Amino acid sequence: MNASDRTPADLLRSALAADPARPLVTFYDDATGERVELSVATFANWVAKTANLLQGDLAAAPGDRLALLLPAHWQSAVWLLACSSVGVCVEVGGDPADADLVVSGPDTLEEARACSGERVALALRPLGGRFPQPPAGFADYAVEVPGQGDRFAPYAPVDPAAPALVVGDTELSGAGLVERARTDAAELGLGPGSRLLTGRSYDTWQGLSAGLYAPLAAGGSVVLCRNLDKLPQEGLEKRIADERVTNTAV
Repeated sequence: MNASDRTPADLLRSALAADPARPLVTFYDDATGERVELSVATFANWVAKTANLLQGDLAAAPGDRLALLLPAHWQSAVWLLACSSVGVCVEVGGDPADADLVVSGPDTLEEARACSGERVALALRPLGGRFPQPPAGFADYAVEVPGQGDRFAPYAPVDPAAPALVVGDTELSGAGLVERARTDAAELGLGPGSRLLTGRSYDTWQGLSAGLYAPLAAGGSVVLCRNLDKLPQEGLEKRIADERVTNTAV
């Protein structure tokens, strides 16, 4: 990737310019059998639509804090990059009562109601499906995002030195996140074209790095596996072969 990249959104733009057709995120849920593969271009399109929703309909601005109550999932990765595009700081598992906005999965809706700002809910159904019955007090992401624009331009420049991510006891600026992701990529042995399989949760920096940021920083891709403990060893070995995995972080 480009040495001048200072935010995760910069890393995505560089990936898009380099090879938009290559896979970026391949997602498995071994509890449901779901598999989704997103090329760089498709992932970037989801990010642009989500950033437009965030900046436009939800009126989020640089410096706002968003509590992200989602598991390791391809749509979680989209939200992480959309927030970077707008300049919103993501607090993974953060307290909704202290956040300007909250994004929740189906299992954390009651907790998310503590947020006095905008609330968005994701059903996390296959193919990004909507809730059968929208939860009261929430915008259904699957309903709101399709009509958003395919290109995104921030109203204000994103400051690479501003806080971009909080997870556990770790807080990182955009520039700090990129630098740490590059370091992690080197430690994981990643390079351009690498395919990293991981079953780590998104509730730690190590999980977020392996599950998105380090492969992105290296010019590689991730095979992101949720509920990997439900997959037998022979199934894991087959997946590694089928997905042409070069590195693992399970």
